[in-house]
Amino acid sequence: MQGYYFITDSKLSRAGNISDVSQAVACGVEVVQYRSKNAETREMYEEALKLREICRDAVFLINDRVDIALAIDADGVHLGQSDMPCRAARRLLGTEKIIGATVHNLQEALEAKEDGADYLGVSPIYQTTTKHDAGKPAGIALIEEVRRKVDIPLIAIGGINHSNAGEVIKAGADGLCAISSVVARENVALEIKKFQELFEKFG
Repeated sequence: MQGYYFITDSKLSRAGNISDVSQAVACGVEVVQYRSKNAETREMYEEALKLREICRDAVFLINDRVDIALAIDADGVHLGQSDMPCRAARRLLGTEKIIGATVHNLQEALEAKEDGADYLGVSPIYQTTTKHDAGKPAGIALIEEVRRKVDIPLIAIGGINHSNAGEVIKAGADGLCAISSVVARENVALEIKKFQELFEKFG
C-alpha cells in the first residue's frame, strides 16, 4: 500500500465519483476508498457496485459501512474512531479482508494495530476543510512518531497538497491522500500523476 491513496468526495468532485475513480485507476492508483457520508443506503450500495467493477485492478475499500462492504464483496473497509471497532469488523469480514483505521495520535495508532488494523490513516496532518470533524492538525511530527512505533503502512491525510506532500513522504508516510487537490480540479488524472511523481522523487 504505497503512493497516492484515492478517496471519493461527491460534493467536491467536478465530474462525479464514477469519472474520478476511472481516472484514478487508469493512473495506476493502488487503493480506492469509497466515502459517501450523506447517501442513502440503497444509493450507496448501487454506486459502490459500479465502482467495484471499475476497481478490478485496485484495492476497493468502503468507508465506515461494513454492511456495504459485505454486500458488494469489497476488499475491505476503512474505519474512523467513532465507527465499529476493528476487532468487531474483523469478526464480520474474516481474515482475508483489509481493515484500515483513522488515528489522530500514537495511542490510537498502537491500539488500532493491536486490534488488527492492516494499515493506518494518520490524520489530520494539516488544516483541512474536507472533513469537518477531522480535529486539530498534528503536523508531520505525528507521522514520524507513529512510524517509529508501528510497522504497518501509514497513509497521511488532511490538508496535503503538491507543495507539502514531499515532506509528508520524507517523514515516513507510505501513502497519502489529498482530496480537494485532486477531485476539485479540472483534470483528476493530471493531479494524481503530480503526486505520484513526488513519490518517485522522495519515496
